[in-house]
Amino acid sequence: MSDIHHSSTFLHRHIGPSQSETKEMLEAIGVSSLTHLIEETLPEQIKIAHNLTLDDPLTEQEFNEYVTGLAQKNKVAKSYMGMGYSPAITPAVIQRNILENPGWYTQYTPYQAEISQGRLEALLNFQTMVSDLTAMPVANASLLDEATAAAEAMLMFAHGATDPKKTKFFVDNNVLPQTIDVLFNRAEPSGITLVIDDFANTVLDEAFIGALVQYPNANGEIFEYENFISSAHAKNIKVAVAADLLSLALLKAPGEFGADVAVGSTQRFGIPMGFGGPSAAYFAAKEEFKRIIPGRIIGVSVDADGNPALRMALQTREQHIRREKATSNICTSQVLLAVMAGMYGVYHGSEGIKNIAERIHSSTSSLETVLRKLGIKQLNSKYFDTLLLEVKENIAAKVKLRAEQKLVNFRYISATQIGISLSEATKDSDVQEIADIFSEALGKQNIQIEKSDSDTLGASLKRTSSFLTHPVFNSYHSETELMRYAKRLENKDISLTYGMIPLGSCTMKLNAASEMLAITNPGFANIHPFAPKWQTEGYQLVISALEKSLATITGFDGVSLQPNSGAQGEYTGLMVIRQYFIDKKESHRNIALIPSSAHGTNPASAVMAGMKVVVVACDEKGNVDVDDLKRKAEEHKNNLAALMVTYPSTHGVFEVRIKEICEIIHTNGGQVYMDGANMNAQVGLTSPKTIGADVCHLNLHKTFAIPHGGGGPGVGPICVAKHLVSYLPNHAIVPVSGEKGIHAVSASPYGSANVLLISFGYIKMLGAAGLKASTEYAILNANYIASKLKPYYKILYTGEQGRVAHEMIFDMRDFKRTANVEVEDVAKRLMDYGFHAPTISFPVHGTVMIEPTESESKKELDRFCEAMILIRKEIEAIENGEAGKEDNVIKNAPHTMHAVASSEWKHTYSREEAAFPSEWVKKFKFWPASAKVNNAYGDRNLVCSCPPLEAYK
Repeated sequence: MSDIHHSSTFLHRHIGPSQSETKEMLEAIGVSSLTHLIEETLPEQIKIAHNLTLDDPLTEQEFNEYVTGLAQKNKVAKSYMGMGYSPAITPAVIQRNILENPGWYTQYTPYQAEISQGRLEALLNFQTMVSDLTAMPVANASLLDEATAAAEAMLMFAHGATDPKKTKFFVDNNVLPQTIDVLFNRAEPSGITLVIDDFANTVLDEAFIGALVQYPNANGEIFEYENFISSAHAKNIKVAVAADLLSLALLKAPGEFGADVAVGSTQRFGIPMGFGGPSAAYFAAKEEFKRIIPGRIIGVSVDADGNPALRMALQTREQHIRREKATSNICTSQVLLAVMAGMYGVYHGSEGIKNIAERIHSSTSSLETVLRKLGIKQLNSKYFDTLLLEVKENIAAKVKLRAEQKLVNFRYISATQIGISLSEATKDSDVQEIADIFSEALGKQNIQIEKSDSDTLGASLKRTSSFLTHPVFNSYHSETELMRYAKRLENKDISLTYGMIPLGSCTMKLNAASEMLAITNPGFANIHPFAPKWQTEGYQLVISALEKSLATITGFDGVSLQPNSGAQGEYTGLMVIRQYFIDKKESHRNIALIPSSAHGTNPASAVMAGMKVVVVACDEKGNVDVDDLKRKAEEHKNNLAALMVTYPSTHGVFEVRIKEICEIIHTNGGQVYMDGANMNAQVGLTSPKTIGADVCHLNLHKTFAIPHGGGGPGVGPICVAKHLVSYLPNHAIVPVSGEKGIHAVSASPYGSANVLLISFGYIKMLGAAGLKASTEYAILNANYIASKLKPYYKILYTGEQGRVAHEMIFDMRDFKRTANVEVEDVAKRLMDYGFHAPTISFPVHGTVMIEPTESESKKELDRFCEAMILIRKEIEAIENGEAGKEDNVIKNAPHTMHAVASSEWKHTYSREEAAFPSEWVKKFKFWPASAKVNNAYGDRNLVCSCPPLEAYK
């Protein structure tokens, strides 16, 4: 124990309880040591007998020096490659006050609206910005990347098609190649046939469910799509437009020429390229799609006091509720990046965004003028920021040689075609440098760039409508004002900067500053995902080391870092299993057995992967019913593809019979997919391979410390056994797998590559012993809470020796009968105590699932336990008749500052009881920004963009 708490180690900073606190906690639990506790918690037969083989841990200073050295191994070239990724300028006020601010990046998904009003407003701004620029009435609060957003549009159209003969989806051949790759991946298991062709020469028939075009297209040409869309609509075919959002400041918006859906990326709105991500995709649609749009929509509702309040509307947890009937498995988005992009829009406003777009277009026009003077043919008749150049083969080779000598990257489309895309970061001197490269390649004298005012868009393509007219986009253009606005919003949200967020199944652990430092290092932040390999040595070393570490931790042989969310990891794992069976000539295997306790994304992912879901029962202790599993595995043995199992279980218990469960599946010809949601209770103690799994996904944003960021970024890599390695996802532009690899699941080859640095740092600084200690302390903290609260609340499930894993479920259902108190009431009352509620009503309705993580101190755990005990006494007061069943501190929670300070107080309890129920709260009060939000009102009266000011009067 002394090594764990040595002050020079990162582990000492990461683990919450001190040495003396650890001793006190073990005594409270009733065990003699941490080893003793683990022995009572973890089944003997799944323990790994050896320590993980990882590098010795680095101190924080050593890691900072090491990772800075890796950044220097990358070559930051001037990138003109385009293809959906452009250099962007992050305003320093946004970088410092949001991206680098734990008050923003450690927030949880805004399921508890009353203490999430700041980030909900920031997301409403994002939706409004997207809706305005696309001229579409409804936009969501972001998706993962442009390619997967396009795939979601395709599947949404397919879901809405009632004619079984409609099986084809048209894709213009100048859609981004990585998007086409992902579309193939999503189309195949859904029985959709992709037709790739030139939109101008294609006649769609009634067999098409929809179409996708790019605007401007992959080579930079801008086409008018009105006639194509009109003819599609005449045959009841929906059309999605993948549009460059920044270009829409100058170009006619998709909603103005008939698009049904607009998708794309907001990376250009102040988000670094980061070798492929993270950055927020957008998804906007016509009104008719508002109830089936994938992802989350932020809506305007009212609270219990009648004041405007924001919350997640409609399908907040659609994939959990609808399970295998869900239209999407999307569970997270890119909230932190969407907040940044929305703030970029707030900071620059309509005029600022338009000026940036005009400057880019003008520079592109100037470059075209000088290249024409040099005799180079430019093929795009209408363009925004991209030139398509045709040159002789020997000239193209000379251009590439000179460009690379100057650390300049163009897109080399063919031996004779070069693409050049300019960006917000392109200066006049950069335009001159590009011209000089071509002059030298041609052996001609350099020509000086002149400003061009030529109009290359034409009247029919120009935008005439206004956008970003709401006051929020016209009020915060100075740094002082934006800084204060961001701070006001931050102060409306509970984050880890305020206190523990005890969410079961969500693992809100410390996101250490030393892990975060590297993500804004220009050597990592400013790398294009398709940059030549010789420029990305630092990233390759990070990726290789992280893959090796994750393989060691899971016991598996291969890793793909491409999936950029946990749910996408689930889907990818199942697609790899599917391809394995196809390769074995057993494509008929399509049955997925899924326990009734599984995350709602499990069945949704299985259906997306073309599988049929068969639910397996759980017993009264929350374990998989092995008899039912065996019966169903044998019944479906000829078609069995996989079992999806979470371990420890979703009920927070290490199931003793897990090896037997896996063996049953293998005996009947299937594969075992382990959902890695609870992997933070395994690391260093057992492994997916040890329990008998074949593939698992990992939530890097949970087990390996990437921040939740208010609901994203997430990363969901998969790890696979040797026989599945050759089927890992490939990529159309940057090969990352063998010939048997499935099509790409994300737009970039390594997913959200920039934030991989965080998990890389987490592992490098903890080392094998530190990772194991983190797992042990997660189990210690959970069992300490369980022992403290056991006299007051019923623990629903425990292991054979009465222990919980890293989380536990408390049953609140009796309180409805005894005191008219719902589990949601308890969640709202916790806000008055300064806490974000645990996970409520999942996986069992009427319960709370609590997970403290290893990073919380005993003092913080005690504060939470005190709040829960005091709430139990408040329930008791209702049960005893000392407090009314309707007018009490729990039913009316949370209590806002406005309500408590009001001259009118109609309640039978005091203001102090309402707002200051504990001594700690009296010193450090967090005020919920709104009273209890009316969810039903918000769904009946959906407003998902910034309402006009009169709406607030």
